[in-house]
Amino acid sequence: MKVKGSVVFVTGANRGLGLAFAREAVARGAAKVYAGMRNPDNFNEPGIIPVKLDVNDVDSIAAAARAAPDVTLLVNNAGIAELTQEHFTEHEVEQARRFFETNYFGMIRVTNAFHHALVAGKGAIVNILSDATWKVVPVLSPYSATKAAAWSYTNNIRALLSEKNVQVVGLHVGFLDTDLAKDVDLPKTDPRDVARQAYDVVDAGGSEVLADAGTRAIKSTLSAEVPAYIDPSVV
Repeated sequence: MKVKGSVVFVTGANRGLGLAFAREAVARGAAKVYAGMRNPDNFNEPGIIPVKLDVNDVDSIAAAARAAPDVTLLVNNAGIAELTQEHFTEHEVEQARRFFETNYFGMIRVTNAFHHALVAGKGAIVNILSDATWKVVPVLSPYSATKAAAWSYTNNIRALLSEKNVQVVGLHVGFLDTDLAKDVDLPKTDPRDVARQAYDVVDAGGSEVLADAGTRAIKSTLSAEVPAYIDPSVV
């Protein structure tokens, strides 16, 4: 499908990557752009319609789907992350449970809510994933698990929805230059560039975005005898 003329809904769109996706959709000529967020009261962006949305609240999701019944392009961006310092403890279990509720179950809930509109419009879904799916970073292990699960979900719904002419794109990326990673002293990618790459792939009818050099390097080792997820030093 084409972003121009589409009706876009971006979750977690009040800032960072989600806001970059919403702004880029406007710049590309989307017919309408909805921005899902937990608190839309003070949101004011030209050409972007704020919609109250909490991906952990089924009633909130249902209300958002009713408010935006014409969506043809869904960007599942909402997510949470934090470092894990207490491994092999109940704290790690509770942290993983919180991450899965938002990063995995939240993605499924929102996709389910917009499924019929996307099928009717022969639309597209962009799921924001991570290089952490394949990268060994122990302080991100619960977060990484949620992204690995979301990758599997993305691949499976792609197979299901291809029969209904709905495009499914998985976007893998490392650290972004946003508030979420402001304290991380590592190379970061501009979220505006990530949004542009993702929409280019949507326009081209593609299925996957590897949005930075580090992600591409890690992905290239997956078929190696010793991939990066076994020996991180190979990249």
